[in-house]
Amino acid sequence: AGRPVAQLTVPVPSFVRSLPRKAILLAADSALLRRLVARYGMRLGAARFVAGETLDECIPVLRRLNEAGLHTNTTLLGEEIPTADGAAAAVSAYVEILDRIAAEKLRANVALKLTHLGLTFDEETAFANVERLVAHAGRLGLFIRIDMEQSAYVEPTLRIYARLRAAGHENVGVVLQAYLYRSPAHLEHLLPLAPNVRIVKGAYLEPPEVAHPDKQDVDAAYLRLVETALRGGAYVAVATHDERIIRHVQAFAAREGFERDRFEFQMLFGVRPALQRDLVAQSHKVLVATPFGPDWYPYLMRRLAERPANLIFFLRNLV
Repeated sequence: AGRPVAQLTVPVPSFVRSLPRKAILLAADSALLRRLVARYGMRLGAARFVAGETLDECIPVLRRLNEAGLHTNTTLLGEEIPTADGAAAAVSAYVEILDRIAAEKLRANVALKLTHLGLTFDEETAFANVERLVAHAGRLGLFIRIDMEQSAYVEPTLRIYARLRAAGHENVGVVLQAYLYRSPAHLEHLLPLAPNVRIVKGAYLEPPEVAHPDKQDVDAAYLRLVETALRGGAYVAVATHDERIIRHVQAFAAREGFERDRFEFQMLFGVRPALQRDLVAQSHKVLVATPFGPDWYPYLMRRLAERPANLIFFLRNLV
């Protein structure tokens, strides 16, 4: 962070390009690979995408990104916690994160997953836990983004978001995944709330009955969601590294007269840092998602599945 990251100048080998995204995502569930990567992954290149395993390691990374003109969010990596005690521990960890962000005066917010807070086993537990955190963040002048997870959790996540807004919490946002067929309908239901919504393409393995299987269809759905959200009065976090989509959003906003305080661009720590800096130089707000924590293996695998260049970077370090 704060230092230029060498860009890949060699072609991505054909065997990497041909690796099915499905195979990489399935590997995220491999206990053997998890143990191997957990032991050696940081040295092999995982540190490019994950800001350490502890909050103390993450804070300096957030500060360096801020000093480079970038906004940040951070996430304690972890999901699908199966017990109330585990969810309570995650809540305590997030309270510490929020307090530390405020004390350090960082331009940062928090993103979290509801399965980390109890949604795996009880929706009411998840709601109570996230409301506690949103209220605490509000007292500190901070914002919380509720991440979206697998399709099975979409409806309960949106219900919880709506309940938080109905309870008067304004410092909370949500995420919609462009590859899900139902996302346009969900956006229409959200628009009366004037939501702060992040639009992503979608990083989970979903069946074709639920999600667009073809990239071109996902890209088209993504642009429709962004345009509909802006026209509908939402604040939009455009989360993508795709320069074609970024240029389209810039041109659309200029043509429709949307000021730059109506949207921001969001990217991942370690991915396209030069593009992040270029957008800042164009006076755009750019937020870098900067996660940390010991449970970083599933997150890393999703990053490798998204772009062949990410995978070849990891494999080159392995060799």
